Amino acid sequence: MSASGGTKAIVAALGANLAIAVAKFVAFLFSGSSSMLAESVHSVADSGNQGLLLLGGKKAQREATPQHPFGYGRERYIYAFLVSIVLFSVGGMFAVYEGYEKIKHPHEIEAWYWPVGVLVFAIIAEGFSFRTAIKESNQTRGSLSWREFVRRAKAPELPVVLLEDLGALIGLVLALAGVGLALATGNGVWDGIGTLCIGILLIIIAIVLAAETKSLLLGEAAGTDQVEKIKAAVVDGDTVTGVIHMRTLHLGPEELLVAAKIAVQHDDTATEVANAINAAESRIREAVPIARVIYLEPDIYSEAAAAAGTNPGKTPGGAPGNTSEGPADETPDTSKKSGH
Repeated sequence: MSASGGTKAIVAALGANLAIAVAKFVAFLFSGSSSMLAESVHSVADSGNQGLLLLGGKKAQREATPQHPFGYGRERYIYAFLVSIVLFSVGGMFAVYEGYEKIKHPHEIEAWYWPVGVLVFAIIAEGFSFRTAIKESNQTRGSLSWREFVRRAKAPELPVVLLEDLGALIGLVLALAGVGLALATGNGVWDGIGTLCIGILLIIIAIVLAAETKSLLLGEAAGTDQVEKIKAAVVDGDTVTGVIHMRTLHLGPEELLVAAKIAVQHDDTATEVANAINAAESRIREAVPIARVIYLEPDIYSEAAAAAGTNPGKTPGGAPGNTSEGPADETPDTSKKSGH
């Protein structure tokens, strides 16, 4: 996994969650607090999730095979999706069930200092993990807002850790509030309500993670800035005069596929076109280093065909106004074509 994958943030979160899980479970044994039990399971689930992210990053590094010619980069998306399922089922649903049971059958919290002390310790530890995730994310976030970063990030690990840590901190506050109200009123129902709120929170976070990871699994195009860099790199103004249409697809967080039909002059020789394509591929890789799989198809630009061409906004991967000299799609003049 590359540094941008946030390995440091994952390891920090894993260490914090393992320590917190043990402390919470001990607090549950001494106090009988359902909030503590829900939070124990939450931390165990989070620890498993970090393990899944590390495993996905390791598997994604495997070399391409004849059966999987584009490699295993998307393994990271699959394991991130599994994280959302674990968070929903193990963390969220268990907490909802435990909270419901505690509301139906409340009992007083014993040895209150155990859950309170552990919750304070957990908030400090989760705060450290969250701070590490924020620091790692800021290295790649740029000018994006946090919401935009979570939605647009191609590497799933940092958004997952960020949302998990944020959910953990909010959950700890809810658990502390539930325990505190139960102690203040002598009514254990408040402990159950806190547990129920934790479960609902985890389910919401799991749904958000599942939705974002699903988009990555389906296949996302390169960002707008990368698309513009690729188009600018393709055209040399001599042999390659424009981009007729182009598609991009992330094969993994750090691997991009580029397929484009490019416009060339009608009197260029096959050798000139082949050399121009090789040069264009080199310029693309220099401009966007993650563009590792590139397919360029030459065609003859035709003004008449361009005028009758389809709207680029209606073609997969196209965007209105993103053409460069040539249209986004056209019916080509095939009087001369050379492949590469």
